[in-house]
Amino acid sequence: MAEQTFRTAMRTTDIVVTAQFSPAAVVAIGLADLYARFPLRIGLGLGGGAIALSSQDTGAAADANRDEAVTQAVLLGALVGLPFVLVGLFLGRPIVALLGADARTAMLGGQYLALVFATAPARHVALIGARSLQGTGDTRTPMYVNVVANTLNISGSLVLGLGLFGAPRLEIVGVGIATAAANVLTAGLLLLAMATSWSDANLVRPRDTTIARQLVRVSTPRVLEGFSATVAEFPFNALLLGFGTPVNAGFQIGRRMYQQVTGPLSRGYNVAASVVVGQSLGDGDPDGARYQGYAVTGLGLATVGVVGLALVAAAPAFVSVFTDDAATVPHAVAFARVYGATAAFLVAYTVLSGALQGASETRIPLLARLTGTFGFLLGTTYVVGVLLEYGPLGAYLGVGVQYVWMTLVVVAGFRYTGWASRAAEMMAERGTGGDAGERGA
Repeated sequence: MAEQTFRTAMRTTDIVVTAQFSPAAVVAIGLADLYARFPLRIGLGLGGGAIALSSQDTGAAADANRDEAVTQAVLLGALVGLPFVLVGLFLGRPIVALLGADARTAMLGGQYLALVFATAPARHVALIGARSLQGTGDTRTPMYVNVVANTLNISGSLVLGLGLFGAPRLEIVGVGIATAAANVLTAGLLLLAMATSWSDANLVRPRDTTIARQLVRVSTPRVLEGFSATVAEFPFNALLLGFGTPVNAGFQIGRRMYQQVTGPLSRGYNVAASVVVGQSLGDGDPDGARYQGYAVTGLGLATVGVVGLALVAAAPAFVSVFTDDAATVPHAVAFARVYGATAAFLVAYTVLSGALQGASETRIPLLARLTGTFGFLLGTTYVVGVLLEYGPLGAYLGVGVQYVWMTLVVVAGFRYTGWASRAAEMMAERGTGGDAGERGA
């Protein structure tokens, strides 16, 4: 959670700094960030496969299999990040313009995207490396690395973006440079940890094709889940721009507020659920894994759910930190309150998705995400906002109902499907010991 707090604070700082330039700059970084989420989703997807195999193999004391999985995930992540470098260099401005941005917004977004995409391979390595170590139970090393890197990122965004302490005022370019530098630093430090005796997980020469196939098998639904969320946001942002630029800016600010105050907790619980469920299955205790999944969910509800309610009450004060633009403020407050009111549902979905991920079951969260984003986020926004002409109200409803539906799907999947047996079969296939699956689900 500490690690995620600093990462989220970095992204929040980017928005706060960018808001000092103009509303167009806020929209530019928000639209560019839609594309920047593609490498993020790939890194998280491969990291999901790495944390599943790493946690199970750690629980079963199968260190050789764990190191093989970690190494293959890191290498694959670096390779699939390379095409993004070319996209950022040659297509950054045109693809931002495709979303309906005006010429200035497209130019600003393209500049930022080129810098972020240039370090996509490093971003993949950083995400996968962190989750690989977390799967072994080592959540401290990723925290140390990310706290250092993101503190420097925050400082760089302020200094280079605003031109402090005699530095040139580079505005959105300065924010992009700071982000890119942090990506490289994070990847380098995590690789160093795995290449030395600092961490339990080690880099080895990859040889086992069974582990490679399983890594892809577990990671692919996770990547597709992330892609579906990202792809759905393109038409969603287009709908918001149709309601007006202040509505889109309000959405970017409202969501960033929510992510800052609850995102670190939710993502921390997601990782914790993956680790404890995966290690319990590796140790041959599926009943314990089931209990731990529910226990972490309860902890999330008791914390994130309460913080969400506080956000509903304090939304105007939080929004004032980001903007005082009269047209943007009402929409930012409304979006922040929607996110706060549905925080309990979102954390339950996030935690149980992590628990299923620890069991190598990533298909159920994919189903939840696909139906939630395309069926409810986009469907509700279009029907209520466009066809029924309620405008932004349709977007407020769409954001909320998607999380309710997604939570119902993963709760049913965790309760009724045989994820422990699936994990046991995959461990047996790759030669990892343990008798998970002989009892329980």
